Amino acid sequence: MDWYDTVFELIDMRSFSNLWFWIALAVVWSTASHWVLGVPYDMVSRARKHGGQTAEDLEDLVRINTNRLLFIGSVSGLWLLGIACFVLTGLALMGFLYDVEFAQALFLLGFPMSLVGALNLSTARLIQDEQATGEVLWRRLTRHRTIVQAIGMVSIFVTALWGMYQNMAVGPLGG
Repeated sequence: MDWYDTVFELIDMRSFSNLWFWIALAVVWSTASHWVLGVPYDMVSRARKHGGQTAEDLEDLVRINTNRLLFIGSVSGLWLLGIACFVLTGLALMGFLYDVEFAQALFLLGFPMSLVGALNLSTARLIQDEQATGEVLWRRLTRHRTIVQAIGMVSIFVTALWGMYQNMAVGPLGG
């Protein structure tokens, strides 16, 4: 047996049994819950705690990011939605109909993140419509983060269940 076979026997290159996939999943959801509408959540906590210039900086960053998100949504939103639906449908078909594990893994990463993207647009619209500042803005961002974390928990749970099923079905004991 040469070194190439040894390495690939030691490191399984399938998605759900690969440590790098699980690291990527953790990083994606950690990043998604830390960055609320493009603003780091610790800034929301500091603004709530200290107020003053920190709160003004937070409001400015949120205003800039919500305007940016809503501009992108209004200019190219339908195209982005169409492309996202096309890609996610392709991944779902390849993954679950044709049993391509890599496509399953990408779908299980991408679909929940598309929900987070829609939530970002919705929250940005709400913030802009109500001209949220101060405590109202902080509550809105905290609620947004909580919903993103809930989506992340469900996503990680479903991905872990599916990954364990795949590992048992395809692994040495299942098939």
